Amino acid sequence: MMIRKILVANRGEIACRIIKACKEMQISSVAVYSEVDSDSPHVLMADEAVSIGPANPSESYLNFDKIVEAAKKTNSDAIHPGYGFLSENGDFAEYVASSGIIFIGPDPDTIKSMGDKAESKKMMADAGVPTIPGSEGELSGNIDATARDIGYPLMVKAAAGGGGKGMRVVYNPDDLDSAIEAASTEARNSFGNDTLIIEKYLDEPRHIEVQILGDKHGNVVHLFERECSIQRRHQKIIEESPSPAINNKLRKMMGEAALKAAEAVNYSNAGTVEFLYQDGEFYFLEMNTRLQVEHGVTEMVCGIDIVKWQIRVANGESLDFQQKDIKQRGHSIECRIYAEDPSRDFLPTPGFIRKLVLPEGPGIRNDIGVSEGQEVSSAYDPLLAKLVVWDSCRNSAINRMEHALSDFVIMGLVTNQPFLKDIMNNASYRKASFTTKFVDEEFSEWSLDIQSPVAIAAAMLASSSSTQKTATETSRDPYSPWSSKGGWRQGV
Repeated sequence: MMIRKILVANRGEIACRIIKACKEMQISSVAVYSEVDSDSPHVLMADEAVSIGPANPSESYLNFDKIVEAAKKTNSDAIHPGYGFLSENGDFAEYVASSGIIFIGPDPDTIKSMGDKAESKKMMADAGVPTIPGSEGELSGNIDATARDIGYPLMVKAAAGGGGKGMRVVYNPDDLDSAIEAASTEARNSFGNDTLIIEKYLDEPRHIEVQILGDKHGNVVHLFERECSIQRRHQKIIEESPSPAINNKLRKMMGEAALKAAEAVNYSNAGTVEFLYQDGEFYFLEMNTRLQVEHGVTEMVCGIDIVKWQIRVANGESLDFQQKDIKQRGHSIECRIYAEDPSRDFLPTPGFIRKLVLPEGPGIRNDIGVSEGQEVSSAYDPLLAKLVVWDSCRNSAINRMEHALSDFVIMGLVTNQPFLKDIMNNASYRKASFTTKFVDEEFSEWSLDIQSPVAIAAAMLASSSSTQKTATETSRDPYSPWSSKGGWRQGV
């Protein structure tokens, strides 16, 4: 079946990114939108658009029936889920396929098996992929003895789900029972599944992931690694490729481990194998069976359009390159621009975008899902845009990103732009001397210089309406970082 029309089951910048790829491939695109997204850029970009309900994601972007109904109504051949929402829901992928529509992603069974932490860890261990020392499958039997064998500190975490929910760090035996009870309750309430596993807790890790790409004919390659250790509230905010933490020997070993992981589940389409790295050793964390937010940095250094290849693979095409053909060139960095206040524990800041000017020039890429005059709602994750740069080496890329952030003008609401610029100027970041604790250790007392041009302009343009107030309520998007108050799921 030839794909001629794709429904994009998402919103924001990733929906815009997919629609752009469709246009370049001369494939018709269909946008779906909730009531608050009717004037969003992805709706205006698409060839067709279908309303799918209220702002609440459960009634729109997470509703199987409404999305498939929209695909059938528009005679769409395929559905691309983007990331978040339903992208890693095996039941949704299965539902799409059973409706006679192509799901642009891996097989439902792959999604389901990799979504279960206990099952995925066992499969990886059996495949020879290094895993974090921990319980064999779900937590049962003599838990105290298992914990002693693993050693403290350890992590109690839900076998299902993610987003930091159902997870607790335990530093001594006296706290184990209470941590298990709390994690179990949170997991049951969040995922309807209170199954737990325990693992050794790595206290100073780096988060490094490997991009994989496979077709339906048994071919699979990796597109090298991304450094993802710069995180806030256990969510990534800056990514780069190559990782400055590893040498070529480790790079080769991680790539080979990622291929073992992919081959173990007969992986097709785009995905990511995530590792934790500490003291010269790396361990499997999880496999993301979808397109990553940070895929752009890989595209910049490898010259391969991952989204287009997702579509081509779904269309039955074979990869037209082999591992030996893929090279890393130069250095790329991505900064995620959020509507959030870093000085207030990164609380989201909904409001109206009064002014928007994007940086331009060689080696600068803007992946953006908002427009000037648009209202940024508190209903969804506050990601506004991804600013990606490329240059010949890491130091030059950092300098380019610093200047690009200075030229990125977004006014009318508070964003993390000045915070990101300060990271670019941080000595530890420039030396690549950091772990996943970097933000907590280096920027715990950060505040915006009220005399800076950014602060003065923002104050002048900020609206006094209620929509401009910093959000204090939790987002209704279950994939939003604001929906979790639980512990850290080691580096996600």
